[in-house]
Amino acid sequence: MNRLLRISFDTLLTSVTPILGWFLLGILVDKNLINIFSLIYPMQFVISAIKSIFGTGANISAIRDKNKESIFSGVVLGSVFGMIILGIIVLNMDKYIAFMNMDIETYKTFAMYGLIQMFLQLLLNLSLCKLYYENDNKRANKYSFCFNLINFSSLIIMSIITKEQIVIASISIIITTIFTIVMMTRLVQKTKLKINLINCIKYDSVYLFAEISMFIIYLFGFKNSFNFGEKYILATSFATLITDTQWDISSAIKTVAQIDIAKRLFSYKEHMKNSRKLIYLLIISTFIMGLILYPSYKVDITATLLIVGIELISLYMYPTYITKLTCIQLEYSAIKATISKQIANILRVCCSFIPSPFCTSIGLAISVIYQLVSTQCIIQKNKLNLEISQKNL
Repeated sequence: MNRLLRISFDTLLTSVTPILGWFLLGILVDKNLINIFSLIYPMQFVISAIKSIFGTGANISAIRDKNKESIFSGVVLGSVFGMIILGIIVLNMDKYIAFMNMDIETYKTFAMYGLIQMFLQLLLNLSLCKLYYENDNKRANKYSFCFNLINFSSLIIMSIITKEQIVIASISIIITTIFTIVMMTRLVQKTKLKINLINCIKYDSVYLFAEISMFIIYLFGFKNSFNFGEKYILATSFATLITDTQWDISSAIKTVAQIDIAKRLFSYKEHMKNSRKLIYLLIISTFIMGLILYPSYKVDITATLLIVGIELISLYMYPTYITKLTCIQLEYSAIKATISKQIANILRVCCSFIPSPFCTSIGLAISVIYQLVSTQCIIQKNKLNLEISQKNL
């Protein structure tokens, strides 16, 4: 449980810092800036997809393929891919904002800042991934805390000093970039470029394709929801603000399972016990965040409760199917696990085009039900043993 909480702590910082930043920017600079969180929300899944291959996949490859060079190679290639993809979006920011049915002049400067910030967070996550697989969680916590403190404090201090958006964004980015470069030079040991991309994709294929699907789901789902007017824009933004951090933190459940299975030190019962404790804390925190943020939003109660309710029920069920899916991928068949997950994602993508402001919530509910059933069927049909340790070999 201690390790799960340490990894969750890093995710908490990376997730909650932008939320607090946008919230305070809305107070200090322009009340509309808080909507940037929803505007660039789909792009976080692009970052997660890159991390899946060049972070998680590369580190598992270092252990299973005995290729230590894959860690440095993953950081380098992940950084390049991130810079190219996000760079293209930044250069076409006007078109992106217009596509999402939002005002270009109001959101352009800080939308660009948000994407550059995402790139720096990618560099942080690629570096921290190495520490997780080395069980150096305390050091990972230290770097994560410093990164987010510097990023957050520089943004808010500059917002107090000046209201010029370009000045605020530029200085914050420069300061955070300097820290990120220093951090990476200390964490990532330079080696020759050698990486098995096929294996890196295979080891985390389920989550790679899931992140790509999530990008499509939220890009078109949010665009669809926003077409129904301000009432649903506010409800969706509010629900996302109070549940997104919880979903990000819950990914630690998958990370710990992957590490333990790769090292053959995995106990399903113990893992589920610890995961449930974490989920209970996350659900409680959602209610607390809702009570704190509600006075600033004053959203429609009915619409918001429906969206948040589906999110929390799905979050409660998450450890059950994600742990089983991770076991299936790493111990039985990566292909079957990926296909199972992709069917769930396709269901969500299809639901994103339903002409309803609740299209993304409907898709989430259907996806969760399918994953609970499909993972259990695969395990029962193939009589898989979920207690994976050296003594059981």
